[in-house]
Amino acid sequence: MDVASRIKKLPPYLFAEIEKKVENIRNQGKEVIDLGIGDPDLPTPEFIIDRLCLEAKKADNHRYPSYRGLSAFRKAAASWYEKRFGVTLNPDREVVSLIGSKEGIAHFAWCIVDPGDIVLASDPGYPVYKTSTMLAGGIPLELPLLKKNQFLPDFTSFPDSVLKRTKLIFINYPNNPTGATVDHRFFREIVHLAHDYDFVIAHDLAYSEVSYDGYNAPSIFEVDGAREVAVEFHSLSKTFNMTGWRVGFAVGNEKLIEALGRVKTNIDSGIFNAIQWSGVEALGRTQEVLDWILPIYTRRRNLVFEALQACGFEVEKPRASFYIWVPVPTGYTSMSFAEHLLERTGVVVTPGTGFGQYGEGYIRISLTSPEEILAKAMEKIQNEL
Repeated sequence: MDVASRIKKLPPYLFAEIEKKVENIRNQGKEVIDLGIGDPDLPTPEFIIDRLCLEAKKADNHRYPSYRGLSAFRKAAASWYEKRFGVTLNPDREVVSLIGSKEGIAHFAWCIVDPGDIVLASDPGYPVYKTSTMLAGGIPLELPLLKKNQFLPDFTSFPDSVLKRTKLIFINYPNNPTGATVDHRFFREIVHLAHDYDFVIAHDLAYSEVSYDGYNAPSIFEVDGAREVAVEFHSLSKTFNMTGWRVGFAVGNEKLIEALGRVKTNIDSGIFNAIQWSGVEALGRTQEVLDWILPIYTRRRNLVFEALQACGFEVEKPRASFYIWVPVPTGYTSMSFAEHLLERTGVVVTPGTGFGQYGEGYIRISLTSPEEILAKAMEKIQNEL
């Protein structure tokens, strides 16, 4: 018996591999401080949990949910976009609920990509961009994000012959893992290219609300022409500390949203209604959560940034996301430095190559641990270097 060839081509998921190494260190009786995965340690706000408990007791919510998503949830998502970005969406035709944005991103390539189509995927970037392309039979090409370009893609590096064959582009700003940010000018440029070359833009906006120093991340739909060529994915995971709840949504071009919804009706049966009602509660009270979490993340960011600077790392302070993208010392690769830190200090960081070949030379540090844990980890790293 053998598995399908498409499965053989998939690389092992990075975080699953790191988990095995961490387990091995723990089995040796050593302390481990995990700064690898971006999983918020802060609890889901109490008012969201209360809404879940209330809705979970209602018998009507125990039945199959709507395939497109609860109408109230889609309306809440559209209202949030109106308030946050000034973008008006039709909740019936331009919004679809997702079992977390990862699920929607993974299935979106199936809506767009035929075997042999080219997909440009941000590199370094979320691994799902490439793996979903492979599962759809497409050809993923790296869209390099380089420091010399402020970790923004340089489309002039691609010949017309490639752009003309490109069906889909995955971008993500605020960016994971680099923390890079963009303004409206960037979106105007990529939307213009999409119209010229007839490709679709998939924008992953998972980190829009985790920002600092007065920066407010824009939506691609704030620029003219985006609605004809783009879909944007959003998640409640990062803003509301709801990673385990698995709830998100996609918005944008009506035809593309319908296609994604059609794929989902053939694959899943939607999100538990009680969780969607919790999402309605969350989206309606976003500012309360941000007033709580952003000062915490700001202090954490500053603590880690200053400690890394004191160690001699040439690190930049991010304006958004809860990651710091750190160049590794001379003489190390991304993986060898991550392994060195794990073995010598018990501190887990993510090697940049886990996000693609252009992540070589970097590690990613997550800020999703309490300040005292981050301070302890930084002290361990300082003592080792």
